[in-house]
Amino acid sequence: MPKGLSFRTQTDIRKPQFHSFIITREDGSRTYGFALTFFEEVTSKQICSAMQTLYHMHNAEQYDILHTPPTPRSPEDTRPTPQQLHAAPSLSRLQRFNSYDISRDTLYVSKCICLITPMAFAQACRRVLEQLHQAVTSPQPPPLPLESYVYNVLYEVPLPPVGRSLKFSGVYGPVVCQRPSTAELPLFDFPLQEVFELLGVENVLQLFTCALLEIQILLYSQHYQRLMTVAESITALMFPFQWQHVYVPILPASLLHFLDAPVPYLMGLHSNGQDDRTKLELPQEANLCFVDIDNHFIELPEDLPQFPNKLEFIQEISEVLLAFGISSEANPQCSEGQAKRRGFRSGDMASDKRNGNLAGSPLNSYLLRENQTIARLQALVKRTGVSLEKLDVKEDTSTNKDSKVQCDEEEMKMHQLNIRVREVFANRFTQMFSDYEVFVIQPSQDKDSWFSNRDQMQNFDKASFLSDQPEPYLPFLSRFLETQMFASFIDSKILCHDDEDKEHTLRVFDSRVDKIRMLNVRTPTLRTSMYQKCTNIDEAEKAIEMRLCKIDHTALHPHLLDMKIGQGRYEPGFFPRLQSDVLSTGPTSNKWAKRSAPAQWRRKDRQKQHAEHLYLDNDQREKYIQEARNLGTTLRQPKLSNLSPSVIAQTNWKFVEGLLKECRNKTKRMLVEKMGREAVELGHGEVSITGVEENTLIASLCDLLERIWSHGLQVKQGKSALWSHLLHYQESKEKRDATPAGLGPPGIIHDTERRKSDAGCAMPPLKVSLIQDMRHIQNISEIKTDVGKARAWVRLSMEKKLLSRHLKQLLSDHELTKKLYKRYAFLRCDDEKEQFLYHLLSFNAVDYFCFTNVFTTIMIPYHLVIIPSKKLGGSMFTANPWVCVSGELAETGVLQVPKNTLEITFECQNLGKLTTVQMGHDNSGLYAKWLVECVMVRNGITGHTYKFPCGRWLGKGVDDGSLERILVGELVTNMENEDRMCRTPPMQQSPGMMRRFVTISPNSKPKLNTGQIQEGVGEAINGIVKHFHKPEKERGSLTLLLCGEYGLVWALEQVFQHGFKSPRLFKNVFIWDFLEKAQVYFESTEQSQITQDENWHMRVRHFCHFMRAINSTTRNIGKDGKFQMLVCLGARDHLLHHWIALLAECPITAQMYEDMALLKDHSLVNSLIRVLQTLQEFNITLEASLVKGIGI
Repeated sequence: MPKGLSFRTQTDIRKPQFHSFIITREDGSRTYGFALTFFEEVTSKQICSAMQTLYHMHNAEQYDILHTPPTPRSPEDTRPTPQQLHAAPSLSRLQRFNSYDISRDTLYVSKCICLITPMAFAQACRRVLEQLHQAVTSPQPPPLPLESYVYNVLYEVPLPPVGRSLKFSGVYGPVVCQRPSTAELPLFDFPLQEVFELLGVENVLQLFTCALLEIQILLYSQHYQRLMTVAESITALMFPFQWQHVYVPILPASLLHFLDAPVPYLMGLHSNGQDDRTKLELPQEANLCFVDIDNHFIELPEDLPQFPNKLEFIQEISEVLLAFGISSEANPQCSEGQAKRRGFRSGDMASDKRNGNLAGSPLNSYLLRENQTIARLQALVKRTGVSLEKLDVKEDTSTNKDSKVQCDEEEMKMHQLNIRVREVFANRFTQMFSDYEVFVIQPSQDKDSWFSNRDQMQNFDKASFLSDQPEPYLPFLSRFLETQMFASFIDSKILCHDDEDKEHTLRVFDSRVDKIRMLNVRTPTLRTSMYQKCTNIDEAEKAIEMRLCKIDHTALHPHLLDMKIGQGRYEPGFFPRLQSDVLSTGPTSNKWAKRSAPAQWRRKDRQKQHAEHLYLDNDQREKYIQEARNLGTTLRQPKLSNLSPSVIAQTNWKFVEGLLKECRNKTKRMLVEKMGREAVELGHGEVSITGVEENTLIASLCDLLERIWSHGLQVKQGKSALWSHLLHYQESKEKRDATPAGLGPPGIIHDTERRKSDAGCAMPPLKVSLIQDMRHIQNISEIKTDVGKARAWVRLSMEKKLLSRHLKQLLSDHELTKKLYKRYAFLRCDDEKEQFLYHLLSFNAVDYFCFTNVFTTIMIPYHLVIIPSKKLGGSMFTANPWVCVSGELAETGVLQVPKNTLEITFECQNLGKLTTVQMGHDNSGLYAKWLVECVMVRNGITGHTYKFPCGRWLGKGVDDGSLERILVGELVTNMENEDRMCRTPPMQQSPGMMRRFVTISPNSKPKLNTGQIQEGVGEAINGIVKHFHKPEKERGSLTLLLCGEYGLVWALEQVFQHGFKSPRLFKNVFIWDFLEKAQVYFESTEQSQITQDENWHMRVRHFCHFMRAINSTTRNIGKDGKFQMLVCLGARDHLLHHWIALLAECPITAQMYEDMALLKDHSLVNSLIRVLQTLQEFNITLEASLVKGIGI
């Protein structure tokens, strides 16, 4: 009785209540308890008069309250159900306060009998207890004393062997229990029908997804047995995986502080049936799945990914349920209507010809026609082209067979439905992980060293596995592969080399996977998202039916015991105090020698079962697997028996240590992931772990932060503990800073004195401000919830490399932290807090774009500054400049820049990472020549500053006569913050040899030799090849690799400039001049009908077509701009190598190049062509800004 004694009178409902519970020991092994609570009359006059006195006192307090719901009739009494409340009119409420009158009423008190078993034989235990209770309430006494039946169950009924059934005698009838064989799914004896009737298929699947992703789950019901049934069902459906964390299906009132645990848990909370959900104070809800069982609804955490093939999966489960006449939606009347529907199946109805139903068309039956859900499902199924007439409606097996089932029909149907639904769920994992063994990483070292380094070891090649999966599976699978249950499953796979070694679950799963691989004709590693239904249901069902039709073992019958005269008598209606001397010792071996066989297999089986229940076969494995648990056994299940303050403190201390360890592992995992191959080369892990979704890792970090901020909260406010703390901080800071603020937007350092030409201070850094970052998030209208705001703030802080610094600032307000948190909270443990912040500081070593890439539709302010050259400042410049900024997500369009300030602030939708700036002027006024050093652009929210180097003139008759240029930018590092850690370069090819020999100022043209030029081309091409070999989400900017510093355009420029003749001392000749002359030559040759092969003509036509198109563009991009456009288009259409071959053989080359030029060396040209040919296999997409105005 989890809530202690309760009293009732003759007017109350006093039906016996059955419920089960679970005891989890510290090593993770479980024992099951089954309890039957019933009411007996109170015979003591003292207790009755004391109760009446209590009532008088109670009425005196409550008399004036008429309109509130009635309070219990005694302090220990249980409250009436909602149905009773509605039935009682308000007038009679007052009379109910006086409901106990010693002269008129009979008082009853609760009593409980309980059976503890090593395995969950729920139905058999229920029968035993109900028959024992019936024995004392029936008018006729039972044939034998109760002690005989209890003794029989305790000592003479063995565990059924694996794959066998057993019959033993209850007080009034036989009881049957059976155990699955080693090839079947593990034992499960709770009714799944009830779970689907209470929650509906959709909700069960959502709850199942939460459990698989190890999200905190809280079940809520006023029925203990419902809590247990839902919890056990969800964990059983996970096969072959096992719940690894805190598991308390019925949480006693004394352990409510467990809800504060900052670890994943699955717990059940008893409701009194009157308080609604809003009155429930829960410590943390940011990552909580709340299941209100009685009201058939479920609250889910944000960003929950969909289970793969969810719709088809729901369809398959619904079909199984339909065959048993169960609706796929939650049924509010399920508890009341259960009795009426027992034994009913649509199969019976379908073949009931009197009602006009024909067995051939089960879905036309009345039951299904009336159900809206089924109608919707029918429409859905018709659209998918499946025939509804073939739906398998299960015929009642017991009527067709000669052999009689030994258990009652209702129990038989429970077993049939259970196994069908469980097989459908198990089949999903068998299909999804059919080739998982290929990706298990076997350790190279011995077991002991593997275990000592378990945290650092990767046991599964996640990246390769995910790359094989269909795209829709990835959001779920990338998160599931990060869970403890998956890690433990793979650990046990690594530990078991042969079949003998394997634990039961793994053996069954592997045998199913092998079967699928043999049946599948398709390549096992090539995954498809085609839904494959379960095919082995009938086989599994037959095994159970066989066991229940032909009982394998029958236990000894109950018999008279050696009892003293007078023992074993009892008063009818009262469950007696049993004789402990008779029941305390079992049969001695001498006396029972002839019957020792069953007892022996009971003992052996108990040991075997215990090992099987832990899924361990020997002591060493037990030690290993326990050590391999991520948070250690201490976090799995704190001891429930001893609840002194010191033990609670000790438990919380273990939580603190566990959180710190989890933080260390997560940060390391994320860093290695982000640094990728560079990290591997530095020895930080294996190649295989790159490629898991970055979003998954950041979401799990946000979840960890929420759990840390929820630990030890004094009072919970809002669903996100982190955001709540930030709001408190913001409020207190704003009160303190209530001084009048300066003009202009807060958080930007204004430098009005800045001279335009001073490039050094052109873009002062944004002020570091936690509050300002919060305001940015608060201004984003798309984010509606506290949890969403907290996550967005974490993402923004990570992108700005300020997460550790911001949290340190937040926690530096010690008064606020003391006010919000209890003494034992993680955030008040100074040493651990410092280590935690230090771990987060390591994120500054890498570049994250986790805010920019996720919030793609928000408006962002940008600040742009044009920096003219210091030597030839643009002070006399008279034209009107314009710019157009492009990013990976969008571009701004043309923006006019005021010529007197040369800077502009504009707001537009998130551009993503910035890639190019197009810049030009209208050539107006007297002095329209302008030498620009660079353009700087800063994102006003993330603070990312991009530099777009130029170093060229814009103007007619100067440089190459260009009035506009396309500049390619890169992210500028922030070096001013000394306390931030160093960073890796932004996403570019690794710095190669080129850096060594190009150290000349941009104005003087560097003279490179042929070897260096070849190397430059090689590196540029190599950068592009590497770009395409990365997963799509990890690729940087292709524009940078084409047009940026040392990109492909630069490399080909060096090729064409090598050995180029300069005609006059002061006149520059551009590569474009040479290309135009070549074009004229080719066009004249084409017209003069010189015989050349068709290929040559095709290449010439292409070359001339591109040259004409670029020359006829309305843009004033200058000669070098035109050359850049030609190279980009040639790369896109895979024509560059053809054009190099054409130009090398062109007579114009002989005129314009010296003999030692690279273009005149056949072997060098051939190697250049071979290198350029490697680009043919890639589909190069050019940014719009590079090819604007060209219609090719």
